[in-house]
Amino acid sequence: MKAFEQTVPLINEPSILDLETKYRFNFIDLFAGIGGFHIAMANLGGTCVFASEWDDNARKTYTENFYLKSPLLFNLDKTPTTNFAGDITKVNPQDVPNHDILCGGFPCQPFSQAGFKKGFEDTRGTLFFNVCEIIKTKQPKAFFLENVNGLFKHDNGKTFKVIQNAIDDLGYNFYYKIVKASDFNLPQHRPRLYMIGIRKDLAVDYVFPEPLKLAKSMSDIFEGAQVNKKIGFTLRVGGKCSPITDRRNWDGYLVNGELRRIKPKEGKRMQGFPEDYIFPVSDSIAMKQLGNSVAITAIQATAKELLKVLNSIGMIKNA
Repeated sequence: MKAFEQTVPLINEPSILDLETKYRFNFIDLFAGIGGFHIAMANLGGTCVFASEWDDNARKTYTENFYLKSPLLFNLDKTPTTNFAGDITKVNPQDVPNHDILCGGFPCQPFSQAGFKKGFEDTRGTLFFNVCEIIKTKQPKAFFLENVNGLFKHDNGKTFKVIQNAIDDLGYNFYYKIVKASDFNLPQHRPRLYMIGIRKDLAVDYVFPEPLKLAKSMSDIFEGAQVNKKIGFTLRVGGKCSPITDRRNWDGYLVNGELRRIKPKEGKRMQGFPEDYIFPVSDSIAMKQLGNSVAITAIQATAKELLKVLNSIGMIKNA
């Protein structure tokens, strides 16, 4: 594949989050999508030793951007098998490499409006328990999970209580907060539930980072043009090209007085992806992938505080 012949830089904007300190740690990337978690953790010094993603198009995009950057995933170290797995339900937790931090945005559709809020009645909802099996087997020092904010109140809080109890039974202290992309210098609201777990035997606490002052606007996303909104709509998967005055509109803006639709170039900026991130798929698929991804700077800021805690007790070291 031609993409394997090139090196794709993955460093995001270090000035946003003061990344002078990096750390030596390993992480795994579950429900990896197109690698938003991967970029954030790599920016902080981490090495990805295992990833799982079942969608063929997402795997194509992930491979295009990480093949040469993550040789442990793609058999470049001459190990017998790849560590870039497909369906997580077919992964034996014993086969997952040891790691310091487990990362994952487990499927959100069962807890969102788009999934009709079926929760654990939906097969995809049970994938959370596949994550639990990996945590139980590999006992990482910590984990970082992400989901839609609707999970918090789903079924009057009963679903989230099941998750809390499961984490407690695994021996982890559990911390959670609804974090917006706009809290960390990305001009879209995108509220998401961030969940941090730290092994109880490590006897440390975690505090989420304070929001940053928003220094970017949709004008920056459209390269200095005048835009009718300062903070953009949350990037979504469906409902493209609704009339700009329709309540379902999320991709249409008035830019210098003319209607413009968000394209992958603008979508990357709204999610914090590097400018040179590559999409070897159609624009329509790329926009779907971006809508399913994570806000990188928000993930990065949250993970950085976790790494500080682990570093303070000698569980990981400065790079």
